[in-house]
Amino acid sequence: MSFLVDYAIVALLTIPAAIVVAVLGLLTFGLGWGLYAILVPAIAILYVGFTMGSRRQATPGMRLAGIKVERLDGAAMDPVLAVLHGVLFWASVTVLTPLVLVVGLMTRRKQLLHDVLLGTAVVRDRV
Repeated sequence: MSFLVDYAIVALLTIPAAIVVAVLGLLTFGLGWGLYAILVPAIAILYVGFTMGSRRQATPGMRLAGIKVERLDGAAMDPVLAVLHGVLFWASVTVLTPLVLVVGLMTRRKQLLHDVLLGTAVVRDRV
């Protein structure tokens, strides 16, 4: 459910951005329309960076589910690590599905591959 909530928010944020790109394309005689190729990934990256990289360490969908991402060294998540976490999640799921789930069954903290590589874990939020 968490993923679906976040996916819907990214989709809603894409609508005004697409309108801006359309106007930019008209002003640049079509050159600006090339931004459509990176529009959704750019919005998703910014969304993850600003939400998971915030002091709450969770996207709105994750907060709704009562989970957050924590670093194993105890430091707070920063936007760069949050973006890297999201990108590695998508890359590992795309390349290794469903084998990426096997890693979660074998690790002590039930971490997936991207969590192991980054030193993070998804935990229940205590709040």
